[in-house]
Amino acid sequence: MPARSRSSTVHALCSRAMTRARSRPFGRVPMSTLEAAVEPILEADVRTVAAVQPVKDHPLFERLADLGDQPQLRILCAGVIALGAVRRDSRLALTGARMLAAHTLATWAKDFVKHRIDRTRPRSLGDPETDHRLAPGRSHEKEETSFPSGHAAGATAVARAYARAYPEHRVPAGIAGTILSLAQIPRCAHYPSDVGAGVAIGLASEALVDGAVKLGAHILSSHSS
Repeated sequence: MPARSRSSTVHALCSRAMTRARSRPFGRVPMSTLEAAVEPILEADVRTVAAVQPVKDHPLFERLADLGDQPQLRILCAGVIALGAVRRDSRLALTGARMLAAHTLATWAKDFVKHRIDRTRPRSLGDPETDHRLAPGRSHEKEETSFPSGHAAGATAVARAYARAYPEHRVPAGIAGTILSLAQIPRCAHYPSDVGAGVAIGLASEALVDGAVKLGAHILSSHSS
């Protein structure tokens, strides 16, 4: 498609989505102060999707998405546990267990939200029958559960758990988690706000796991003393 034609198509897509958004805010309910505050974020979502259209089919983003998917991350966690067991490295094995626990909790949390908030995927933005806004709902259809990003939640939880155990590696771990999370945007699988919510869920889930581990250790030490 010529550059001028593509630009016109993207502009039309963006304008149509914003017009529809303003006329049907938050699941067709009157705008509240909170919704008005969120409005700029949702409009930025649409602009971002329009901007990444030329690269959305690049194979790199699909490969990154595969690395951040649930089975692959759980295999990674299991691999860390196994490596720790083989090396008789309790620190590494415990880290793998914490990574797995954080990923599991993040997965449960994002599913809880996904099954209560409906939002179509960015790749459906050009469809006049779809709406990119968040609305109460219990859909389990993949194309209607864009919010929040499960990839971002899982990758962030795993990366943070590893970084907490090995702070000397926190920078590469953080970069890896960030790349896997952000890769969902150019491939039009998630809006930026979906990814942001997923990252928040991942961080919160890992923090809860860390708190539970510390509480358990404190209880055990109290009983043994």
